[in-house]
Amino acid sequence: MTDLAEPIPGIPLARRRVPSLGYGLYFVAAALFAINGTVSKSILIEGISPSRLIELRITAAFIVLFIIVALTKPKALRVQRNEIVVIAVFGVAGIAMTQWMFFIALERLAVGIALIIEFTAPIMVALWFRFVRQQAVRPTVWVGLALALLGLMLVAQVWQGFTLDAIGVAAGFGAAAALSVYYISAENQLQRPRPRDAVSLTMWGFGAAAIFFAIIQPWWGFPWSDLAGSGTPLGVDGPEVPLFALTTWMVVLGTVAPFWLVVASLHHISAPQAATVGMIEPVMAAVVAWLALAEILTVMQIIGGLIVLSGVYLAEKSR
Repeated sequence: MTDLAEPIPGIPLARRRVPSLGYGLYFVAAALFAINGTVSKSILIEGISPSRLIELRITAAFIVLFIIVALTKPKALRVQRNEIVVIAVFGVAGIAMTQWMFFIALERLAVGIALIIEFTAPIMVALWFRFVRQQAVRPTVWVGLALALLGLMLVAQVWQGFTLDAIGVAAGFGAAAALSVYYISAENQLQRPRPRDAVSLTMWGFGAAAIFFAIIQPWWGFPWSDLAGSGTPLGVDGPEVPLFALTTWMVVLGTVAPFWLVVASLHHISAPQAATVGMIEPVMAAVVAWLALAEILTVMQIIGGLIVLSGVYLAEKSR
């Protein structure tokens, strides 16, 4: 595989962008993330806490990525002093918090709803560039924001007195805020004169996140016995799958592969463009959860979700 971040002498990175490749990479990542939502929830249903499952997911992913980088590009293991803060923010605020908050939401909400709330992140990205970066945006950002709020009210079925779990909703918005940090910090890092390659950037981000979790909940207290059973990712009537196999899927195909694809895609498309493609993830995840876990959304919730995604799209186009 060609190293997407390897500088070609005399050719600026921006001129070598291939948008179609970027969109394709992100689409595959969104599909893997969508499937992983159901896989992860089937593990959470068996009783392991969200914070411990995230710790396992992130640390195992870091180890896999570290081995890959050490074998294929050992020079990328070096960290420059001026990278430390950027990688720490990318890893802790962008990766650890996104995953932790999302898993809390996933435990308390339907997979599709948790993702719809999380994917309001692109609106936060657009507002960041408008008010913090002072970049001009089209008036459609406000139309998008209004549509997203309207859609969220339909998803929450507010006319019935707010039927969603409040902690789950708060965690979903926390995941959205953290995801916006992930998009912005990754794009900033990849726009450096000599940016890191996608794999090593993702690896060190996971490394920072793994250190964070190891500090707040040391490994000697990890409840390994919680992973001794089986889960039913295809529903209660489906086959039982060992939790070890499900966690392996979660790490490799649900974490390492899609996170690398997301960062790699940002070499070819901007963060807002990537986030726009990512809007298909809640739709795919809701379908997978419906087929596997029988998580059925009401007609109004489905309409609300589509309205939210329409608002997010308009907010993205405002840039």
